[in-house]
Amino acid sequence: MSGRPVRIGLQLQPEHADYASIRRTAAEAEALGADAIFIWDHFFPLTGEPEGQHFECWTVLAALAESTSAVQLGPLVSCVGYRNPDLLADMARTVDHISGGRAMLGLGSGWYEKDFTDYGYPFGSDGERLRELAAAIPRVKSRLNPAPAGKLPLLLGGGGEKRTLRLVAEHADIWHAFHDPATIRHKLSVLHKHCADVGRDPAEIEVSPSVSGLAAHEGDPNELGTELHELGVSLFIVGAGGPAFDLGTLRRWIAWRDGMNA
Repeated sequence: MSGRPVRIGLQLQPEHADYASIRRTAAEAEALGADAIFIWDHFFPLTGEPEGQHFECWTVLAALAESTSAVQLGPLVSCVGYRNPDLLADMARTVDHISGGRAMLGLGSGWYEKDFTDYGYPFGSDGERLRELAAAIPRVKSRLNPAPAGKLPLLLGGGGEKRTLRLVAEHADIWHAFHDPATIRHKLSVLHKHCADVGRDPAEIEVSPSVSGLAAHEGDPNELGTELHELGVSLFIVGAGGPAFDLGTLRRWIAWRDGMNA
């Protein structure tokens, strides 16, 4: 166990939804007691009609920074291939100041080829995109001057054992992944080795998997949540997709969190 309090985040997936529904869902999640709200960084829906209605991540985050008051906010995750890293740093700092210091900066190398090719960005190989991520991180950090209003924790997404987890050990405050408990256990052993190599205490890195879709019992967090928590997970992220956002699973995970933190 990590010793951190259990936190629950919502990945709000804005596919096929109008903005009024997105704003209303964020407000409901905050009222329910969610600790964080994330927006995915895609330009198109990932399910249903591929050319369906969809809104851009950072613009939505800026709007939610005004319409919410307590939850942390961030992209899950922002692809460095879509934006100049210096501009991305400015965008993150701006959202952080709008929110009063509640922003998180989630970064990743991207994976959905349509997002790249339809907008004219080179897709490249997995290795090329990871090298682009590695080069972007120090540029983002150096551009955060003047400072953000809050801590602006850096979240890195991905589970590649040779490169991505090395970047997590070197830079991340939060590691995010889509893995079942057995895989999380293995990946953490790899991450701890990277931390030892770079002289980092792995306890400094919060572990944050997405729990939606991991198992048939995802609606009941007692088994899955407890197993992940025993591995050191403290931030559990539930997904909800548009156009009709169902927060039933989020409610169950929040209730479980409250029992764990009591």
